[in-house]
Amino acid sequence: MAPDSLPAVLPGGADDPWHQRMRLERELHDGPALRLSALALRLGLLSHRCQDPALAEGISGVQDELHAVLEELRNLAGKLYPPLLDEAGLGPALRQVAEHAEAPVAIVDNSERFGTALEGATYFAVAECLAALPVGAPAVEVAITREGDEMVLAVTGLEPGATARLQETARSLGGRTDTGPSGSPETAVTAVTARIPCA
Repeated sequence: MAPDSLPAVLPGGADDPWHQRMRLERELHDGPALRLSALALRLGLLSHRCQDPALAEGISGVQDELHAVLEELRNLAGKLYPPLLDEAGLGPALRQVAEHAEAPVAIVDNSERFGTALEGATYFAVAECLAALPVGAPAVEVAITREGDEMVLAVTGLEPGATARLQETARSLGGRTDTGPSGSPETAVTAVTARIPCA
C-alpha cells in the first residue's frame, strides 16, 4: 500500500479528509467498478455465443483488458481508504499491509475501533513506516490499545528515523510520542509509543 500525503487532520465532522476518502472509495466501488464488472460479464457471454472465432478472440481480449482496468481501479480505491479499514478496523487493515512488508511484522490489537478519521490518519502513518522496511530487516511489532481516552500505538523494532511520519501524525492529532529502547540491553530495540486522544 503506497503511503499517502494528505495531512492528518482530525476535525469533528463528517467532512474531514478521511470521511471524504471513505466516501470516494465507496463511490468507486459501487459505481464504475460494478459497471465494469457487469460489462466484462456481458462480454464473456457474447464471446461464448459468437460463431466467428476471430471475433470471439477479440471480444475475449477486450474482456481481459476490462479485468485489468477493474483491478487498477480497485487498487486506486484502496489507496484512498482501504475497504478493510472501514469494515474491520485498524488492526486487520495493518495486518494486510504487513503481509507485503519486506520484514516480519506482528500486529497486536483487541479489535478496538477508533473512528474513521483517527484510524485513517494512523493507518497511513504506520503503513508508510512498514513500506520503508528494507529486505531482511529485524522483526517489527505494532500494538494498538486504548487507555482511557487515548489510543496507544506502540511500534517496536523500527529504526528511529523511520518513525518520523508516525510521530508527526501523532502531534498533528493532538497526541504525543515517546521514543526509547525496549527489551534487555542485549536485545534492545527502538520503541516508539504514540498516545493520541480519541472519543
